[in-house]
Amino acid sequence: MELSIIGGGPAGLRAAEVAAEAGAKVRLFDAKPSVGRKLLVAGRGGLNLTHGEAFDSFAKRYTGPDQPDGFWRRVLTEFSPDDLRKWAEGLGIRTFEQRTGRVYPVEMKAAPLLRRWIERLRGLGVKFETRHRWNSMAHNQRYRLGFDHAGGQVEVECDAAVLALGGASWPITGSDGGWVSILEALGISVNPLQPANCGWELDWPRSILDAAEGKPLKNIVVRAGGIEVAGELMVTSYGLEGGAIYQLGPVLRSMEQPVIKVDFKPTFTVEELVRKMESVKQDVIAASRDRWKLSEAAHAILGGFSSPEDDIKSLAIRAKACPIPLTAPRPIEEAISSAGGVCWRTLDERLMVRDFPGLFVAGEMIDWEAPTGGYLMQGCFATGTLAGAAAVGWLKERG
Repeated sequence: MELSIIGGGPAGLRAAEVAAEAGAKVRLFDAKPSVGRKLLVAGRGGLNLTHGEAFDSFAKRYTGPDQPDGFWRRVLTEFSPDDLRKWAEGLGIRTFEQRTGRVYPVEMKAAPLLRRWIERLRGLGVKFETRHRWNSMAHNQRYRLGFDHAGGQVEVECDAAVLALGGASWPITGSDGGWVSILEALGISVNPLQPANCGWELDWPRSILDAAEGKPLKNIVVRAGGIEVAGELMVTSYGLEGGAIYQLGPVLRSMEQPVIKVDFKPTFTVEELVRKMESVKQDVIAASRDRWKLSEAAHAILGGFSSPEDDIKSLAIRAKACPIPLTAPRPIEEAISSAGGVCWRTLDERLMVRDFPGLFVAGEMIDWEAPTGGYLMQGCFATGTLAGAAAVGWLKERG
């Protein structure tokens, strides 16, 4: 049973592990000189492996157009957050859960985990073929995969293949989306790749930037399109970054004129804010900073989007729902992840491409997205587990 896996990120490595443990002869190809680069980049923030959220709400974190009902409940049951933590412990990597629910290695590093994982894979017989950039595929009785290697063309035959080349974020890791044209040429439907979990651009008034650039907005609630998210934002020269706006990416992309409304004082009502300003007779914007205990950035934004003629109630209403118009998401190269990818309708329940028996897809190549916090990594591990097991199951069915 010869299985080729293209892509050495979390999904590809996990698919290789599962398949090799089941007895498949596995060759893993990657365009870069080494595998696991996305893990190492993620490790700069401590390597957020998964999240301790309750299962029902965890499974609802994954969104995407036309994804099958119940898919994520099924795949996360087969390889759950607890399973991921046990898997890491099997490599000798202890994990812990932060107060926020995020799960990290105790060492807060990716390199030890990656090194031990590669050692395990080599022990299982997985053969690594680095500096192989995938550029073609043909299928008859077997798959014939073409790679650019050392300035020349190399072709490899196999019985089945798993594609796990990632999305189009962080190109330095090898996830550059170059696979899209290959699949489209084969007639496999791919939704356009878009930046997800990314900052958004807007035209800040100069007065706001002078006072707020590089400063955080903490303990706020951000709303857009009927969705609200509690969290933090960071004011940048080009717009806004931070988990609160990352989570609103899907709804913001769907809006013709994207706009968010920020509640700077979510624990107070408009009426309570008005009462705190009862003795103020003039310059209500200046007074609001101390009376409402606004941060420097919040006060600058509130003042920048207000008028000196505003009365106290108008200012209080704006403090609870300050509209901030956005222009565009940041470039996909800067995004933490990407939306779009292989359409769900082209895949069966085992993540096999319906028109190409024996060809499976895993990880961020598929059109799903999830917020930061460990959900992305969990999704890659879980789909890699499914694709690796399904590929071996298909090979055994074929004898």
